[in-house]
Amino acid sequence: MKTQKKPITILMADDDPDDRLMAEEALEESKLSNDLHFVVDGEELMDYLYRRGKFSEPATSPRPGLILLDLNMPKKDGREALKEIKADPELRSIPVVVLTTSQAEEDILRSYDLGVNSFITKPVNFEGLVDVMKVLGNYWFEIVALPDNA
Repeated sequence: MKTQKKPITILMADDDPDDRLMAEEALEESKLSNDLHFVVDGEELMDYLYRRGKFSEPATSPRPGLILLDLNMPKKDGREALKEIKADPELRSIPVVVLTTSQAEEDILRSYDLGVNSFITKPVNFEGLVDVMKVLGNYWFEIVALPDNA
């Protein structure tokens, strides 16, 4: 197993403030030391990844090593953002994990067709989210070898 040299930045795209707060608390509870950044819709996600507007400074908007993506967001939804990310040679190597309330088979199939790395239905309670964060942390930051640019 390869252990990462430094904590990987996690970028979470989710329009629900309660879900963002729960994810932040679950990350802390799961004892992961990763930086967690948030965007609230697909347009902000793409601005962050392309370092546009308020995300232009690399020091405050570092390249993520993992994107947690909600599918149902305003402006540009997660499906559209995922399609754009995986079509861009500069971005496609960033692992994307869909973390959404959807359990629809159509969303699961379409997400994988668009290149998502994993599809997880959001747990309904905090303890479940802590468990998901622990598993994500173990898998993506301790077991998997990620590219150096992550």
